[in-house]
Amino acid sequence: MGITLRNYKLLSDFDRVNELLRHNFTKYQQNGNIEQPFWEYAHTHPCFNHKLTHRFGIWEENGEIIAVACYEMDLGECLLITKNGYEHMKPSLIEYAEKELSKEVENQRSLDIWVFDYEIQLKETLLQKGYKKEYSAPITVFKYENGFQERELPEGFSIISLEDENDFRKINDVLWKGFDHGDEPDDDLDCRRLMQSGPNFRKDLTTIIKAPNGEYACFAGMWMDGVNDYAYLEPLATDPRYRRMGLATIALTEAMKKTKKLGATYCFGGIREFYHDIGFETVCHREKWSKTW
Repeated sequence: MGITLRNYKLLSDFDRVNELLRHNFTKYQQNGNIEQPFWEYAHTHPCFNHKLTHRFGIWEENGEIIAVACYEMDLGECLLITKNGYEHMKPSLIEYAEKELSKEVENQRSLDIWVFDYEIQLKETLLQKGYKKEYSAPITVFKYENGFQERELPEGFSIISLEDENDFRKINDVLWKGFDHGDEPDDDLDCRRLMQSGPNFRKDLTTIIKAPNGEYACFAGMWMDGVNDYAYLEPLATDPRYRRMGLATIALTEAMKKTKKLGATYCFGGIREFYHDIGFETVCHREKWSKTW
């Protein structure tokens, strides 16, 4: 039958792409694909544009999904996903993305494409197509074989999981303030419920540091791939009033220990210096290549 192209069907294709990502992943993200939890977390994020997911491109061969062109949150950006051995298709995915996933403002189109620093041939293709590298960020991992940093929990604070307590208002407060949105959180608690709606969301892995007054001082969301041997942190936030107390290190370490018992050997982290300070290592870089026309 050959390779066919169609649009993404949110309700029926979501988990099929999950499986593509799980079974076409190389340790430390060395084959150009995003992590499965990255895909799922995006779908449950309040900023994710569900209304335009039909613009995603799905390539199939004999009924199997072999490639996906999609955005993380909204039009104007593109992620390129391929089955191992089908990386040569990415130029075709770029052509599709320019038509379907680009953003138009005042009769001008733009597109940001995310690639990895080791994808030399793909970056040459982007150069030929008029793209320029605009941004680079490290992909960091904590290798469990190196051992965990042990920090003492401050007096009066306690460690809980969402199985122990799941107060959406307190979650909204710590994430709102922890990501520096201001001192007065909004009342959109449904967005916090949405973020727990993913089929692989784990209440038991999500770790919270509770302050003596009952507030959530630090929140560490944690995911498992389910097939590969890694954990995925998202999100991690500390209320500014409780920073510089070691709470993020304690919450993250506790969550990683839980995933180690489930078979994970390393965890993906973030880009801030905090991660390197507690033992995360850079394994590659994620680059944003941009074009306007």
